[in-house]
Amino acid sequence: MDKFSGIGSSDINAIDDLFQQYKKNPEELDENWRAFFQGFEFALSNYEKQNLAVSAQSAFSAKEFAVVNLIQAYRQRGHLFTKTNPVRARRKYLPTLDIKNFGFSESDLDLKFAAGNEIGLGQVSLRKIVDFLELTYCRAIGAEFVFVRQPEEIEWLQRRMESSKNLHQFTVEQKKEIYAELVKAVGFEKFIHKKFVGQKRFSLEGGEALIPALDLAIQHGADLGIEDFVIGMSHRGRLNVLANTLQKPYENILHEFMGTSYDEFVALGDVKYHLGADTDILLPNGKSVNLSLAPNPSHLEMVGAVIQGIARAKIDHKHQRNYNKVAPIIIHGDAAISAQGIVYEITQMSKLAGYRTGGTIHLVVNNQVGFTTNYTEGRSSTYSTDIAKVTRSPVFHVNGDDVEAIVHVMIMAMDYRQKFHTDVFIDILGYRKFGHNEGDEPRFTQPLLYKTVANHPSVREIYADVLINQGIYTKTDIQQINQNFELMLEGRYELARKQEKVHIEQFLKSVWKDYHYPSDRDFREKTNTSISAERFRYLAHKVNELPADKTFFTKLVKLFGDRLSMLDNNKVDWAMAELVAYASLLTEGYSVRISGQDSERGTFSHRHAALRVEGSEEKYIPLKNLDQNQARFSIYNSLLSEYGVLGFEYGYALAHPKGFTVWEAQFGDFHNVAQPIIDQYIVSAEEKWGLLNGLALFLPHGFEGQGPEHSSARIERFLQLAVNNNIQVIYPSTPANIFHLIRRQMLRNFQVPLIVFTPKSLLRHPECISAVEDFTQNGFLELIDDANVDVERVSRVVFCTGKIYYDLLAKKNEFNARDVALVRLEQLHPFPKNQIKDILKKYKNNLLTLWVQEEPENMGAWNYIRNNFTFADIEPVTRLASASPAVGLNKLHQIGQEEIVYKVFRKCDCELHNDYCGLQCVLGKSRKEILKQHRYLFENKNIATED
Repeated sequence: MDKFSGIGSSDINAIDDLFQQYKKNPEELDENWRAFFQGFEFALSNYEKQNLAVSAQSAFSAKEFAVVNLIQAYRQRGHLFTKTNPVRARRKYLPTLDIKNFGFSESDLDLKFAAGNEIGLGQVSLRKIVDFLELTYCRAIGAEFVFVRQPEEIEWLQRRMESSKNLHQFTVEQKKEIYAELVKAVGFEKFIHKKFVGQKRFSLEGGEALIPALDLAIQHGADLGIEDFVIGMSHRGRLNVLANTLQKPYENILHEFMGTSYDEFVALGDVKYHLGADTDILLPNGKSVNLSLAPNPSHLEMVGAVIQGIARAKIDHKHQRNYNKVAPIIIHGDAAISAQGIVYEITQMSKLAGYRTGGTIHLVVNNQVGFTTNYTEGRSSTYSTDIAKVTRSPVFHVNGDDVEAIVHVMIMAMDYRQKFHTDVFIDILGYRKFGHNEGDEPRFTQPLLYKTVANHPSVREIYADVLINQGIYTKTDIQQINQNFELMLEGRYELARKQEKVHIEQFLKSVWKDYHYPSDRDFREKTNTSISAERFRYLAHKVNELPADKTFFTKLVKLFGDRLSMLDNNKVDWAMAELVAYASLLTEGYSVRISGQDSERGTFSHRHAALRVEGSEEKYIPLKNLDQNQARFSIYNSLLSEYGVLGFEYGYALAHPKGFTVWEAQFGDFHNVAQPIIDQYIVSAEEKWGLLNGLALFLPHGFEGQGPEHSSARIERFLQLAVNNNIQVIYPSTPANIFHLIRRQMLRNFQVPLIVFTPKSLLRHPECISAVEDFTQNGFLELIDDANVDVERVSRVVFCTGKIYYDLLAKKNEFNARDVALVRLEQLHPFPKNQIKDILKKYKNNLLTLWVQEEPENMGAWNYIRNNFTFADIEPVTRLASASPAVGLNKLHQIGQEEIVYKVFRKCDCELHNDYCGLQCVLGKSRKEILKQHRYLFENKNIATED
């Protein structure tokens, strides 16, 4: 960094020391300081000749220091006084940068100061210094950067801006290209407005300079080696970007305004301004790049997390961790970036090892209004981009009418990003030509602003005048260029009218070419996920193998030893099964990525996938040390975020189907902080946009007396959203089944998001154990029948899922109730109807079918079970319906849990039978009579009201 930066009058002693050093040995000083002191000595001698009183004891005159302060003030506060707002007067900030505030008067303007060396001017007059600073920091570009903590970055930014006066010398050809992009951007919006009057399109008008800025930034980025640009944006301007940046055929977009049905690709579709695209573009410079614009719902900033995940997956797997090859670009609105909480989460993720993407270009299309809310009412911060200061990322504010300034800043931002791999924010101040949508009347709420906007020329008109004045084009040339583009659109319009159906191209189609959309039949077919006993034991030893040259915490050493001892006794617990599943995939070429709060150790200290070497910060990860040819294994403890991290992992899985990607909640209850990602992407993206995704959600679930926020992963919410094979909802109860489930997700040639309710207490439950042979045969079991029954005597079939099974099993064993069959429904959705029917046929003497859950009646799986159990009667045994999932006191929890179990095995005090009521007291009566006599047992299904 230039050593003058930050110098003020309080630093005189330090500067005097440097001056004394300069007089003794000038070569030891930085060249900028040498030039400064040379200029000062020249000025000093010149002043002495003019008999100016200069104290021999003073290293510098006060005015020289004042000039240094003035320069630094422009760098620090110049952005407050720029001419960056095309339609509004800027707010006033004090103190201003007037020279009077630095101790100067008009008579000082022609005095020469050595401080001009600081900005590369040499010894020049104060007038020239001020003119230079005004051009550089207060014209159409405002820069915020002095808060950046890295001296090298500040020096780079200062030199870049000050060496060019923050101007780019574009060639004639480049200026013509900029105008051509403006013709497309402005002409496209005007054409749609004319053809489809009043239809929503969320116009870019007022911010059309975005299109040439993107165009030249992508070209420049390609010259710097970038091969993939991953773009996220909300709906405003999306159609324009799709058409003119991603080159989506105009006729396809135009037909979306006319169409009445979709082709076979999607079920329900979405509005045209939510759709995405990805394509390979051949640039004018001869380079080919891939552009991806991810689909986005109306939740404005949500897509930012998704595209970060897409970018990271491309970095990891397509470009072998080369951050120079992929550039994320997020296009924000001013109201959204300053108010949406997910922006903060994404920003905090930007420099973390598990989530960094090498720096994101953030573009703010600043309309200065959010829906109908003025910017002064939409944020407390000075700028909408003040979030950038969290990570001390540079910010540029640019006048949206000055297209050359915007392109200049974009090129500079791309250079900065490639060099320092940090975020850059560009705030393009423009306006919104119409209301929030084209049917709104903005003068209801912003009458003064829209009076100005109505008379404001478009950026295309403004730049046309510039080019005409420079002699590059004539007015006739401009008219002809504009007319040619409109004629082209007329031709595309006619093509659109001939199309029969709206076509939506699959997003990331080339990535998913080996996968198909699943049918009911796909889910019925079994997948062999078994491995040999030899391989299982080998991998089990590898994941529990600790290097002899490293020292680990003694409890960890014992834990790993205990795992192997269990294996010797043919016992495999949950942690071992899970780790071996990952190891098996890794050695078969499938990568594995897991992230979440506490994922390395596991919330309940079961996994221990990353171990600290004692006495150091070094991590040892056994799953990274299986063999030389294994696939990539990554596991990260995430920041305390659900929304941002789940969105990131969804994007990662979207761009990398050949890897098992997991987002793990600390407790399943907390997934609701990320509910928008679940609603808008995970469960509905296939129907809306045709997206395929194999992301797995691990959600610890189970009622264990830990209160309302540490009991329920809300099974009911996922099942309410489950339809048409859109997600898999699984509540596995054995180590072998989680093993097979993980492998099944990768080994099938289709992928569907996987929702897994994972255990807590079962991680160490003595009955929750599998034998090695359970891993070496068959595969995932959607339903597990009861092996400990007398089939002919079974009169009660109890369906359940997850942890409650082990509570029921304990009571069944206590009673030796071989006439009660406990059937575990491991896969809730897709609903294994045929397998359930087979079970019921098997138990031909069954008199009563129950659904048992530990959740309240209005929660858990009961309502889903009732709706799908259309082929037989089934009665629920649950807790009372309630608004809160669980009680707060552990004792009350235990009472409730015992009552649920007691009800299933309740003793019968009827005359027909005095043992526990398995309803085996048929005694020659008809089934209907027996059920009638015993119906009192279940008339009041809510156990809390029982005697």
